Amino acid sequence: MPLSIVDAQVHIWAESTPERPWPARHAPHRPVPITAESLLADMAEAGVQRAVLVPPSWEGERNDVCLAAAQAYPDRFAVMGRLDPEHPDSPSCIAHWREQPGMLGLRFTFHRPSLQPLLTEGKADWLWPLAERAGVPIMMTCPFSIMHIAERIAAKHPGLRLVIDHLGLLPGTRDAEAFAGFSHLLALARFPNVAVKASALPCYTDDVWPYRALHGYLRQAFDAFGPQRLFWGTDLSRLPCSYAQAVRMFTEQLDWLDGADREAVMGHSLMQWLGWPATTATASATSPA
Repeated sequence: MPLSIVDAQVHIWAESTPERPWPARHAPHRPVPITAESLLADMAEAGVQRAVLVPPSWEGERNDVCLAAAQAYPDRFAVMGRLDPEHPDSPSCIAHWREQPGMLGLRFTFHRPSLQPLLTEGKADWLWPLAERAGVPIMMTCPFSIMHIAERIAAKHPGLRLVIDHLGLLPGTRDAEAFAGFSHLLALARFPNVAVKASALPCYTDDVWPYRALHGYLRQAFDAFGPQRLFWGTDLSRLPCSYAQAVRMFTEQLDWLDGADREAVMGHSLMQWLGWPATTATASATSPA
């Protein structure tokens, strides 16, 4: 049976228009939007079967484009959506969050200085118990400097499924600088409710494909979290390599990743963690326990 590959993070978006304007945040990764249809073509070329769609921050707290794609192509896409933790209506959304067709959970970006107070000042503290109670998994960017807060959340809410994006790496950093605090991420492995996304990794090195400078760090993450809590992903819109090369880095270039472990890292474990059933024919083998 061919390897089933699921990308843990891809952005799709629509143009900023007067009818649907973007907030004044930052420029998109690419000048031309990635659409559901263009992504499906890229996935077919790279051999990727499914993708978790993450609405990009430059569009604001919107999920409409990604949800429309997941509803149009339910066997190909699902969504980890955005929510403003400071909006007064947000707490009332959590209990029914996963009732939205195509929605799996929530995703937050805490790496930007303007957003870090949501963690450091406790402004998002209301979220964790509600998400734990409702069974809503959360993905989040969290730099090493404030990872002790993620540790505290994981310890206090053992039923909350947390995923740390991009192995905790900060945009704009490379190689030794990028991984200087890597031990803080590895320390989270002792919490069984914490997983990590090995996503966007080619963005964090000056090396070229197959990015051997990253392989040792990947092995450390694999040894710490195991194949059930390490998820392959790309963040395709900012990759410095082709989609196929991002796949082959894991499927062909890591000689220690093979068999059932490779199947787990490349998508099986992600679907279980997020509660995203496989197609009808294989749902019984991949649905969460």
